[in-house]
Amino acid sequence: MTLDRAVLAFAGFVVLLSLALAHLFSPWWLLLAAFAGLNMIQASFTGFCPAAMIFKAFGVKAGVCFR
Repeated sequence: MTLDRAVLAFAGFVVLLSLALAHLFSPWWLLLAAFAGLNMIQASFTGFCPAAMIFKAFGVKAGVCFR
């Protein structure tokens, strides 16, 4: 798995987790999905992604986007 795919999978997991938590507990959990979406937008413009840095530290090989 490349770094790009790991970041996309993690973002998708966070959004789905947020939706499940909002359904089960409180609508305030939707703020987590909003944060994930905003982070994806800023990463697309700046190339800075904290999740990519963490996955890189764990040894996930680089992909095309986050080098």
